[in-house]
Amino acid sequence: MAGLDYLAPYLDAAREHDGGFASLLWATPHTQAARFDSICRLEDPTGRFVADIGCGRADFLDFCTAGNMQPADYVGIEAVPRLVQIARSRRHPSAMIIESDFVRNPASMFVGADLLVISGALNTLDDVAFCDSLRRAFDATAEALVFNFLAAPEIAAASYLFWRDHKAVVAFARSLSPRVRMLHDYLHGDCTIAISKD
Repeated sequence: MAGLDYLAPYLDAAREHDGGFASLLWATPHTQAARFDSICRLEDPTGRFVADIGCGRADFLDFCTAGNMQPADYVGIEAVPRLVQIARSRRHPSAMIIESDFVRNPASMFVGADLLVISGALNTLDDVAFCDSLRRAFDATAEALVFNFLAAPEIAAASYLFWRDHKAVVAFARSLSPRVRMLHDYLHGDCTIAISKD
């Protein structure tokens, strides 16, 4: 992992799009919602303390609220200052937004959450940072970690994106816990995995 290279695409996009949807590097709101739905299918956030790692504008919290899956408490961790400003401006009740880089400062994930969610924020990480971040995130959660990643090369066409074979990621997840579940029925080339604690 060289410097802040993994953050550069997000910092550039936030400057170019002033925190608008394109700042998040999602293809469309539909694909973002499909990933959020897959997370909630694996682990229901309703009434739980949720930590959203790489939260962007806190769109996941908006998604949960709109779907009557409101967490009891929500902490968003985000490293891009413009996205932090937008997330805070939404003034969700029972929500706190922390400006921190979870890759360089993994301690920021240790907020006491029941459920840790990482949606999209792993896609610019190399293999070492990807595995290290997931290992620390699983340490930080009380109950479960749910994350998604790009699982096909044609989906990771941009030079700053990484894709991973889902079988290899499942094998890594099982090194952390035997309780691993996966969904890859919602978008071509995308995968969501939940790792639960005993």
